[in-house]
Amino acid sequence: MVSREVTLHFDTSAVKVASRFDSIRKWLLIGVALLFLGLFILVPLLAVFSEALKKGVQLYFAALIEPNAWAAIKLTLVTAAVAVPINTIFGVIAAWAIAKFNFEGKNFMLTLIDIPFAVSPVIAGLVFVLLFGSQGMLGPFLAEHNIKIIFAVPGIVLATIFVTFPFVVRELIPIMQDQGTDEEQAAITLGANGWQTFFRVTLPNIKWGLLYGVILCNARAMGEFGAVSVVSGHIRGLTNTIPLHVEILYNEYNFTAAFAVASLLALLALATLVIKSMVEWKTQKH
Repeated sequence: MVSREVTLHFDTSAVKVASRFDSIRKWLLIGVALLFLGLFILVPLLAVFSEALKKGVQLYFAALIEPNAWAAIKLTLVTAAVAVPINTIFGVIAAWAIAKFNFEGKNFMLTLIDIPFAVSPVIAGLVFVLLFGSQGMLGPFLAEHNIKIIFAVPGIVLATIFVTFPFVVRELIPIMQDQGTDEEQAAITLGANGWQTFFRVTLPNIKWGLLYGVILCNARAMGEFGAVSVVSGHIRGLTNTIPLHVEILYNEYNFTAAFAVASLLALLALATLVIKSMVEWKTQKH
C-alpha cells in the first residue's frame, strides 16, 4: 500500500513537472514569435509612419495630393479595378472545372496556374517586353495598328493580371473539392439549369473563400513592383504606380514624400489584414 502511494505521488509530481515544462515552452515560443513579429513587421511599419509624419502633417498630405503622386494612386486603383475582376472570373471558372470535373490535361492546367508563383515577376515583365515591345514578336503588328502596350497602361494591367491570377483559383480549389458535387447533382435532378445551380448552390458555398481570394489578389495587384517596373517605362504621371513612385522619390532623396506615399501601401496592408481576419472568422464560423 505504501509503495502504491509513493508511486502515485511520484506520477503526480512528474505530471506537474511536465505540465510546467510545457507551459514554459509554450510561453517561450509565443515570446519568440512576438519578438520576431515586432522586429520585422511592427518596427518597420512604425518607421514608415514616423518618417512620413516627421516634417508635419501638412507636408504629409502635400506629398499625397501632388499631381504625380495622385496620378500614381489613380493608376494603381485602375489597374486593380481591371485585374481583380478578370482574375476573379477566371479563378471561379478554373476552380470549378478542376474541382468538379475530370479531364485530360487537368494536372497540366494546375501547373500552368502555379507558374506566376514559380517565375520571378521581373522575368514575367521581360516576357511581355519580348512579346509586345517594339522589337518583340508582335511589335511590328502593334506599331502598324498604332497599339501601344509596353510602356503604357495596357502593359501594366497585363503584367498585374499575370502575377495575381493564381490567388483566387488556388483559394477556391480545395474548398470546392471538399464540398464535392452532391449538392449540384441534387439541384440538377430537381430541374435546375447550369446557371441556377451555380448561383443558388455553388456560389453561396464558396462565397467566403472567394472573398478571401479576392482580398489577397487585390493586395498583390496594388503592391506589385517587379513585373510592373519592367513594362511601365517609369513615365511620371502616366505609367508610375504607387510602388514605382515611391522608388523614384526615394532615389531622389525626397524621403518625406517617399514614406508618405509608402504609408498608403502600409495602410492598405493593414486594412487587408483586418478584412482577411474577418473573412477567416466568418469562414470558420460557417
